[in-house]
Amino acid sequence: MFRQVKSAVFWYYLYKFRKRVVIIALLLIVALFANAIYSDVVEYLKLKDKLQYLEIALFSKWFIIIFNIVFSVYLILTLFKNNKKEEKTTIKKDNKKEKKVSNMEDKLSQREQEFLEKKNLKSKADYLLDR
Repeated sequence: MFRQVKSAVFWYYLYKFRKRVVIIALLLIVALFANAIYSDVVEYLKLKDKLQYLEIALFSKWFIIIFNIVFSVYLILTLFKNNKKEEKTTIKKDNKKEKKVSNMEDKLSQREQEFLEKKNLKSKADYLLDR
């Protein structure tokens, strides 16, 4: 039973954050392949007798590896903070909808505004409460 719950939670979060998981996986793959690419570059530079560029190749290899690992850790740490931002954006969207409604009311004619002020639409529940 516990395994099923654990599996369900794992797949839920994996599906929910699939974009970030893919980005993190790609960054880590690039970091792992940086060493293989570096060895090929070193071989090429030795063949062409351009040993002055070995320092640049070594620096770029470690820059790529460290940058990818740090960026992956950042994405993992901010994974759950993203939900709070989504909630804030939905609240902001609701405020924008209210602004659009108020702008629409400004564009209404005098007669339409009077109708909206006087109308008192009641639902069936309101009628039952009145009884």
